[in-house]
Amino acid sequence: MTANRLIGTGAPPEEHTDTGAPPGEPPYRVGRARSVLRVVAIASCLPYVSLKTAWTAGSRLGIPDGSPLLDGGPALAVANGATVLMDGAVVVLALLLTRPWGLRVPAWLLVLPVWVASGLLLPIMTAYPVQLVVRLLGGGGGRPVGEGSSEAFLDPWVFGVVYGGFIVQGLALGALFALYARERWGHLWRGRLRDLPETATAPALRATAVAAASAALVPGVAHLLWATGSDAGLEAGRAADRTSDFHVLETVSLLFVVATAVGVLLLAFRRTGRLSLRLPLVLAWCGSAQMACWGGWMSLAGLMGAGEAADRPTAATMVTYAVQMLAGALVVTLGAYFFAERAAASAPSARGALDESRGALDESRGS
Repeated sequence: MTANRLIGTGAPPEEHTDTGAPPGEPPYRVGRARSVLRVVAIASCLPYVSLKTAWTAGSRLGIPDGSPLLDGGPALAVANGATVLMDGAVVVLALLLTRPWGLRVPAWLLVLPVWVASGLLLPIMTAYPVQLVVRLLGGGGGRPVGEGSSEAFLDPWVFGVVYGGFIVQGLALGALFALYARERWGHLWRGRLRDLPETATAPALRATAVAAASAALVPGVAHLLWATGSDAGLEAGRAADRTSDFHVLETVSLLFVVATAVGVLLLAFRRTGRLSLRLPLVLAWCGSAQMACWGGWMSLAGLMGAGEAADRPTAATMVTYAVQMLAGALVVTLGAYFFAERAAASAPSARGALDESRGALDESRGS
């Protein structure tokens, strides 16, 4: 029996699944709450998509005079088109997570895009509200969430509209995925860390966890230095334009690095008494996604905006983000093997429960 059959994605109508649905009923229903979340997730894409579409068509809405965006040329048009497609993928995910055909999608084809979306949205969802609070308390202003130039880039209202939409989008999509994953894979993360059995691959998983945590030291130290005011390894333009927003973003990045290392080491060594399995899995998911995907995004943004020498990423910056992406990739690879083992281990018991339910169903039909 395959993993997809185990989780109820391809079972015949008369079979029981581990979702608890009675025979003859589908294992996944869309209630009012999920329908509302779907609408919210799709609607939250509109501000970003509308602005990007307008800019691609030549509009200057929200772009002040002197902004580098006015001289972007074809490269900027391609980047705008790509980001519109990325936000459009959220619409597909919202539908996939709330439609019956979504249960037939292979696990990796769903989990990978949601993981990438987590990595791109979580830094905004966490850093932007803190940046606003710091400003309200009198901290220095600036362009939020990693935008680092003193030049006029976008009108202030654009950030509020776009990042507000991203936050709503992340909350709605995250809630939909949590509900979907609980029904499809909930049995894989039940229990406590100390109850996890030893497997033949445990030593290899521990070695991978140690390698990932060790690699995370590189971006961890860099983000710590930058968050506390050091300009070591920063390009001249970015160092000169640092504001409270910059320090908030670096602090948040450091916290994600710590979350990644803690989560993966807890999963590997399991010496935490009665700690629930969910906590290290959430830490590893969120941390690895932010490290890999946000690190890649910042690398790409730095290279695309490297027009003048002062704005070109330094070797230290590029190495920091490269190692950050590597550490995140190692953690998510470890997670994939962990869930594959859990699914394989649960296969015999799931098959026995299915056979038992079939027997009970046949007996009831015979009577």
